[in-house]
Amino acid sequence: MAPKTTNLAMLFADVSGSTRLFEVLGDATARVKVSECLDTLTEVTKNHNGTVIKTIGDEIMCTFPTADDAANASVEMHEELLDDVTEGVTDTTQLSIRVGFHFGPAIMEGGDVFGDAVNVAARMAAQAKGGQIITTQSTVDLLAPMLRAATRFVDRAPIKGKKEEIEIYEIIWQEEDVTRMATGMMSEDMKPEVKLRVRYGDSNIVLNKERSSLVMGRSNTCDLPINEKLASRQHVRIELRREKFFIIDQSTNGTHVLIENAEEEFLRREEMPLQGAGKISLGKSFSEGPSEVVQFSHEI
Repeated sequence: MAPKTTNLAMLFADVSGSTRLFEVLGDATARVKVSECLDTLTEVTKNHNGTVIKTIGDEIMCTFPTADDAANASVEMHEELLDDVTEGVTDTTQLSIRVGFHFGPAIMEGGDVFGDAVNVAARMAAQAKGGQIITTQSTVDLLAPMLRAATRFVDRAPIKGKKEEIEIYEIIWQEEDVTRMATGMMSEDMKPEVKLRVRYGDSNIVLNKERSSLVMGRSNTCDLPINEKLASRQHVRIELRREKFFIIDQSTNGTHVLIENAEEEFLRREEMPLQGAGKISLGKSFSEGPSEVVQFSHEI
């Protein structure tokens, strides 16, 4: 039978700090704990329409028909471990897992899965720390609104075989954070639309829900090209998330942000919310008197 290609959510979950677990508990006890953990992950996978492809040591690889199924399973995996598997384990050896998943094309053959989605999901799992759920922006875009509201941008990561870096996001699974985000989502219709006006030279751009992001840099392919020698080709990004505008530096020389009535902030591979009005300088501090300055201001 010819291999079948289909779109799936690929998920990897592995035990974080398993080496330490074996050192503290001993081989026999640690093996039992890891086995219990994998059994729990398998059960959660099945409960969310998933299929376990295989387990490799302390890692499980599984598929789900939708991004929502994978996200919900990821959250429940963490919650189940808190309640069940780690019972009686001391804090220094407490089990936790790291989870990474991605929705995309995969090849199913001989009970195994191959392809782009598998490679990207494995990379997301490698990016995760214990207690985290990491996925891609393209997968976040497929999530239901309530799940999408409980995500936050983390970083950009290079993926083998891809020319551009992939934007990676974390899914917040702790109950108090999810509740807070969901509450904000429910009252979204009652809030006035937020807008951010960005001005540079003769350019005047308004960001809102319809146009929610803007890339600035030295390249003419940017949404807003900046004539600054110290700027990277795609230096910095502004995007709207959960009714707030964030500035995300992705440059070599960093970004300087000066908000009215506040001290200058310097970002390098970091992000911060933009509040009120202020100025942005790519690669050059305001103490140096930069000539290429971007102005921004919030509007309602």
